Amino acid sequence: MIKGISFLRPTGSQAAYERLASFFSALGFAPGKGWDEENSHGAAFLAPLGNLEFVDGQFPSTADVLVEVTALDAVHQAAAAWLRAEGSQVESGPEAVTRLSAITETHWKSRLFTVEPEPGFAFSFWAWTDPAKDKPVAVEGDLSAAGMKFAVVVARWNAVITERLLEGALDALLRSGAKRADIEVVRVPGTWEIPAAARALANAGRVDAIIPLGCLLRGETAHYEAIYNEVARGLGESQQETGIPHSFGVLTCETLEQALNRAGIKAGNKGFEAAITAIEMVSLSRKLRQNGGPA
Repeated sequence: MIKGISFLRPTGSQAAYERLASFFSALGFAPGKGWDEENSHGAAFLAPLGNLEFVDGQFPSTADVLVEVTALDAVHQAAAAWLRAEGSQVESGPEAVTRLSAITETHWKSRLFTVEPEPGFAFSFWAWTDPAKDKPVAVEGDLSAAGMKFAVVVARWNAVITERLLEGALDALLRSGAKRADIEVVRVPGTWEIPAAARALANAGRVDAIIPLGCLLRGETAHYEAIYNEVARGLGESQQETGIPHSFGVLTCETLEQALNRAGIKAGNKGFEAAITAIEMVSLSRKLRQNGGPA
């Protein structure tokens, strides 16, 4: 009968609300269904597993919200990058207040760090020392974009949407450690032209991943379906035949309102999500090559 559990924490200000939402987005949390009402706003973030635990005796030296992850070092790097981007103190000093602790070993055979993205809101992230504990061994991509090169192919058609997607994608890449000089932005007339540009960039071999961004709005003809099918097919073929990861940031919506909501108004920014996906796939591809698996 139980479906899920949610913890609500008031932020106290709009600025704090926006910073916390930005922080969890930068760390790759899946956005949940929040709300936007006249007197309150809610940003929800989802995790595959939720636990409600009670403690009898000494409480662990952690924040009261613990987040289990599979790649603790990558999450620590992403948190540090976000703090630097926000102009927050990362390293300790004689008179500085550290908002990001170092990764330490715990007595319960795990590694852990605590971060305070907003004063008064501390979160502890941890991972088992034995990565195979309680779970099957899996190879997963990390969310650090340091040393990676990307091409963002963005359609000019429906620019009121695609420019928002582009802003979200660039935000995700820069927050995750990519350098501005390693991000190539290519503009094409419309969504139809995205696959050709993506294939040319993939064949050139100068980027590690491609992030296509476009917007298709359904009209009263079959034009919408025809374009979408060919764009999806073209991007899929380009990815499979070149071996360069392509994420998918092309919105397919019924109305302009739906597109605006998916471009940062209510339902997160799909450009941001497409960029995070590209980062993870580059990391995963590198790991598979190192392990002798398929490139």
